[in-house]
Order: sequence, then C-alpha cells, then structure tokens
Amino acid sequence: MNITVKDLLDAGVHFGHQLRRWNPKSKPYVFDNRHGISIIDLEKTYDLLENASKAIEEIISQGKQILLVGTKRQAEEPIRQLAAATNMPFCVNRWLGGTLTNFQTVSTSLTKYKGFLRMEEDGSLDKMHGKEIAAIKRQMSRMQRNFEGLLNLKGIPGALFVIDSHNEAIAVAEANRLKIPVIALVDSNSDPSILSHPIPGNDDSTKSISIIVDVILDAIQSGASKRVEAPTKRKDITPITQEPDFVDQEDEPEVTLPEGYDENDFDEKKETVEVKEETKVVAVESAAKNSEDVAKSENPEATQKEEK
Repeated sequence: MNITVKDLLDAGVHFGHQLRRWNPKSKPYVFDNRHGISIIDLEKTYDLLENASKAIEEIISQGKQILLVGTKRQAEEPIRQLAAATNMPFCVNRWLGGTLTNFQTVSTSLTKYKGFLRMEEDGSLDKMHGKEIAAIKRQMSRMQRNFEGLLNLKGIPGALFVIDSHNEAIAVAEANRLKIPVIALVDSNSDPSILSHPIPGNDDSTKSISIIVDVILDAIQSGASKRVEAPTKRKDITPITQEPDFVDQEDEPEVTLPEGYDENDFDEKKETVEVKEETKVVAVESAAKNSEDVAKSENPEATQKEEK
C-alpha cells in the first residue's frame, strides 16, 4: 500500500462514535475511550486494510466484479469516483431490497430499463403516443433512481465493498445469505463479526472515506492488470504449419561432411541402392511367372478351357 499509519491518523480514521452508541463487538479494534469518544486502533486498521486490499486484488484478477455500496451523503461522491475509475457497478441512491437474493427479477427490470434507454437514443420513443411516452418517462425516472449504477452488473458480484455496514445492513445481510465476501469500512457502532474483511475506521468523514477508497482503487487496478483472459478456441480456423526459415532463403544451409568422406562416396552409395532395388523388382517378376507356369502344369484341363 502507498499509505502509512500516519496518513490514516492525519485523515481522522481513528475517530469513532460516542460511547453511548458503540457496539460491544467492536471492542477488539478500539484503542481507548477519551472524552466520551471511542478511539480506533490504527495499527489494526492498517493490517486489516492491507488484507482487504489483497482479497480485492485476488477477486478482480479472477475476472469477477465488485459491487460498491455507499448510500450515505458522505460516501456518495467517493463511491462515484471509484466506480468511474474502475468501471465497477455501484449503488449510491438507495439499496433496492432483493438486488442479490432476487437477482433474476432485478435483471429483468434492468433489461427493460436498457430497452427504454435504446428507444430514447434511436428516437423510437418520440414516435409513440403522448400517454405512452409519459408512462414510460415515469418508469425511466424511477428506474434511474434505483438502477443508476447497476447497468454494467453482469451477474452476482464476486464481493461487496461497503461504506458503513451499519447503514447498509440489508445489503450485508443479502451478501451473507449468498456467501458473498463483504469488505466494509466499519465504525465503533457496527458489528465487524458479520463481515469477511472488516476495516475499522471513521465512516462519517469524507476525508477518512476517501483515503480508504484510494487504497481500494489501487487494489482493483492492480488486480485488473493481473487478470488473464482465457484464449478463445474456434473450430472454423485451421492451424497453419510454419515452414523452416531457410526454405525461402536463396542460400541453403551449409553441411559439413565428416573426415574421410567425399561427396562422390554418397553418389556411389545412391547408385548401389538403385541397382539393388531394380534387382529386387526383376526377381519378384520372375518368381510370379514361375508360379504361374507351375500352376498350369499341375492343372492342364483348366488351362485348355481358358484357351478355348
């Protein structure tokens, strides 16, 4: 990572919630309580952030997507910037219940919304009647609010990155139900035990959120650079056999003969082999003729019938 513990301290990541709002399960990550405010242990935050970035890098390298979730006002702009830089699906307006657990229905609505957008682009929407246009416009306005960042969601994501797991409890519950890894920035009022990769830190400050988002951005880009695409196999392509390079060249490769040999020796051997082959052919023909003569002498009646 390109940050240090001091960078986290300068960004105010160590500030937690008031003691009356703290979650007892966040105690392992709390360094101290001062002036009624929980102080988060940044050493543990740094280690967990490093583990989370490695997990994200591995997920992205496998070709999977990460769904970015942050609907609170402080997280909206950093999540939008992260999604624009990485081309990942995101949710910043409101979490639509069933986005993961009822993905089949949500994908149908996404397909419908994409159809409306195509109609608006090619001008076919303007050719419809006024009431139909008004009804479609109302649906598009509602779909824009619900599906703004989900248009490039190809399926169930490989993981969720969440800002404030307490505020996004429904999204975290759906991911846990489907056994999807959840990487989340959690404050002292949240339960880190329900997350696969918790990142203890201040989730109410834009500066604190931004420094965590920058680390996640580097992890996603690093994972994308390691992504290996499987080679496509096409049956309609015939492999071409490449001939040796010296075939197209004018000069043939030079061959050095062993000591005691001359080129004439190889010519004599070649002539000897040709003579032997001719002798074998003559011998085979004579043997076939002799076998025919023997057959005729043993069966003279069949030979007379053939002559008649």
